[in-house]
Amino acid sequence: MSPARGYDAGKKVNGIKRHLLVDTLGLVVMVMVLTANIQDRDGARQLPAKVKGRLPRLQIIWADGGYSGQLIEWVKCV
Repeated sequence: MSPARGYDAGKKVNGIKRHLLVDTLGLVVMVMVLTANIQDRDGARQLPAKVKGRLPRLQIIWADGGYSGQLIEWVKCV
């Protein structure tokens, strides 16, 4: 059975997107794989919720420009 795939109209690609949370050394902390039809900013909202309470030393989150919008305010509330 093949994994679910979606279409990203903005990038004009069919497939999946990977959202990564890495530490300051670039080591992977968490990976989420979502269908391409889910907007970057909506997919990114799921990562902080999944690591809440697991990373007590987490203080700063750097994000790509694709994660614009209300993501900053939403992460502050998590």
